[in-house]
Amino acid sequence: MFIRSLKNCSEFVAGDGTKLRELFNPLKDKELDLRYSFAHATIAPGNISLAHKLKTSEVYYILKGKGLMYIDGEEKEVSEGDIIYIPPFAEQKIKNIDNIDLEFICIVDPAWKPEDEIILNS
Repeated sequence: MFIRSLKNCSEFVAGDGTKLRELFNPLKDKELDLRYSFAHATIAPGNISLAHKLKTSEVYYILKGKGLMYIDGEEKEVSEGDIIYIPPFAEQKIKNIDNIDLEFICIVDPAWKPEDEIILNS
């Protein structure tokens, strides 16, 4: 049985500036027979992640707050309960437009690796 608590996960800043806590990643948690990674992300009010691309597909599930999601030039408002699919190599960023932290789950398939993240200059 594999159980991990968010409060026991170390926080780090991803290349796009988002605060992440990886709940699991099969590249690190060898006992997991999975392809994907699962992380909790936080963006402070008024902040925006850096424009970036991943070599892999990604899904965001919004837990708390409101944001503006940008994918390949398209912009949509997102909020609690929304799920967003981000195709591989899509230019993406998300902005917190609320007065509370924007919190969301990131599922990356295949599992997230720093070298699969391409930070853009836009």
